[in-house]
Amino acid sequence: MPTVLLVDDDPVILRLLEVNFRLEGFETLTASRGPEAIALAARQPDAIVLDLMLPEMDGHEVYRRLQEDPLLRGIPVVFLTARALDTTPVAPGVRYITKPFDAQALIETVRGSIEGAGA
Repeated sequence: MPTVLLVDDDPVILRLLEVNFRLEGFETLTASRGPEAIALAARQPDAIVLDLMLPEMDGHEVYRRLQEDPLLRGIPVVFLTARALDTTPVAPGVRYITKPFDAQALIETVRGSIEGAGA
């Protein structure tokens, strides 16, 4: 069963993500802040869904810190953003989904990212 780390500071969106991913057979980890996300990423989930606009540390900074860690840099990240202007790729292969989002499309994007990473 694949594990996905879900990161969003909106508790309603975070719960929506958690329910939908669990219904599709994923185990879930959840975080609402950047430092918490980095700590949970140490469990090496199969993928991370990462909101860009987070308090304390935005999604780009979380991603940068994950990339600095050799054990974590291979984890596929799918960015979730409310602003279409934020979808300029920060690295090859990084995917973006804009809010509002279709949960099934997001899940399929995450599955594709995991398969592409060889997990």
